Amino acid sequence: MLPGENVLSSETYDYVILGAGSAGCVLANRLSENGRYSVAVVEGGGKDSWIWFHIPVGYLFAIGNPRADWMFRTEDEAGLNGRSLAYPRGKVIGGCSAINAMVYMRGQAADYDGWRQMGLPGWGWDDVLPAFKKQEDHFLGASELHGAGGEWKVNEPRTSWEILDAFIDASEDAGIPRTSDFNSGNNEGCGYFQVNQQNGRRWSAARGFLKPVLGRANLTLFTEGLVDRLVFEGKRATGAVIRHNGRQRQIKATRSVIMSTGAVATPAILERSGVGDGERLKAMGVEPVHHLPGVGENLQDHLQMRLIFKVSGVKTMNTEYQSIAKRVGMGLNYVLFRRGALTMAPSQLGAFTQSSSEFETPNLQYHIQPLSLDKFGDPLHTFDAFTVSVCNLRPSSRGSIHARSTDPEEAPVIAPNYLSAPEDRRVAVDAIRLSRRIVATPALQKFAPEEYLPGAQIESDDDLAKAAGDIGTTIFHPVGTAKMGADSDPMAVTDETLRVRGVEGLRVVDASVMPNITSGNTNSPTMMIAEKASAMILAES
Repeated sequence: MLPGENVLSSETYDYVILGAGSAGCVLANRLSENGRYSVAVVEGGGKDSWIWFHIPVGYLFAIGNPRADWMFRTEDEAGLNGRSLAYPRGKVIGGCSAINAMVYMRGQAADYDGWRQMGLPGWGWDDVLPAFKKQEDHFLGASELHGAGGEWKVNEPRTSWEILDAFIDASEDAGIPRTSDFNSGNNEGCGYFQVNQQNGRRWSAARGFLKPVLGRANLTLFTEGLVDRLVFEGKRATGAVIRHNGRQRQIKATRSVIMSTGAVATPAILERSGVGDGERLKAMGVEPVHHLPGVGENLQDHLQMRLIFKVSGVKTMNTEYQSIAKRVGMGLNYVLFRRGALTMAPSQLGAFTQSSSEFETPNLQYHIQPLSLDKFGDPLHTFDAFTVSVCNLRPSSRGSIHARSTDPEEAPVIAPNYLSAPEDRRVAVDAIRLSRRIVATPALQKFAPEEYLPGAQIESDDDLAKAAGDIGTTIFHPVGTAKMGADSDPMAVTDETLRVRGVEGLRVVDASVMPNITSGNTNSPTMMIAEKASAMILAES
């Protein structure tokens, strides 16, 4: 307890959901739907009343802003040649869905079938597809692969660029087919991303799942409630202590505490509460409740390498944005028609392919942007250019996230361990070479592309591997730090029903439970996990 703080009398609910991010919003909606159970949702951030949470291009103002972002950073990374990276996480209802790329992506059928083959029944592609479909309100309507009428809006982008259209042609010349839908279970191909937007506005999990049901009498939302620790009676979780309005408040759960605080915060909260590696906890001054060595381990993330090519004879956002008149026009286009540059996601065009013939399914994802900058948060370059961002979808490198101390306001230790595995460095080199081959096709050569980063003079495998560390940055997909696993897995934190192993009354429902990262953007898969978890919880009740 902080000096001068008062502990308020505790309040009791059937279910206490910690975190109103992408997963927490789904859980809040589903668990309160039948009216039989009282549900409390505790969000560490605030409400989404800021305009930039709703205009798609607002991510530029939200990421790196303490109003919207928890402002985490990684440790210095050897694989990134000693660099530390900003590690954005959404600090608002809706969580990362309020500041992310808005890309609707499920991953590959093989991802989920792989989970099932790891001894996790109920998590194969055929098992998860109905959950994806239930949530969807897809612009193409209901079909064998897509749903209609759900809370999660999926629409076409409302802008296009000649340089992006040319990249589709170039990819086809390089052997990557065109595709109009990355979400069939096989995401190979190149095309425009489908986005979580509606009429040119961001569609967050809060907007789709939480805000429409806040009028339910059995649902209570606490904002700006920082989770201090879980409360245990023996080995049963009975609630949580939060810091709210300058005081400590205890929220009790009669049925279950559900952690949806994300792959960064979840392991740190578990450790502060006495669940984790026993020796680590004791060193931090925490009395162990249950020894669970996998807490905080198995961190996986997609590391994107941002290649930049200068071009001429084609419009890009770099020089368009330099013109005040054109910026005014962009604003008017948005206000009048909800179209144009202000509807742009961080990346509009995507591609999935193999880095080499040894991979049966695509192991690379491209995010292509008609703009360039030195690093996120910096101004756009003043020359015309486009960015070819490519990531290894299934990295072998594993990192960790652990609590730094018992103070919930102290950021955790984030060590992704990027490019530590030799195979990841090899895939990075192959990805850069493939990117160069795509840009060398006639469809893009007509714009006289000149490699700005990492630089055409870098050619050897060793130099390219070092360059990958220089230009690599997170694409904001941390998962796995409280992974699901079979009984035989000593590092499993949760079982296939998402219960925390060795304790009672506690589940984790967020991206941290993924045993292996999905092959693409991770937001919608996290919401699918919450959909399935809700069904399991209600079935037990």
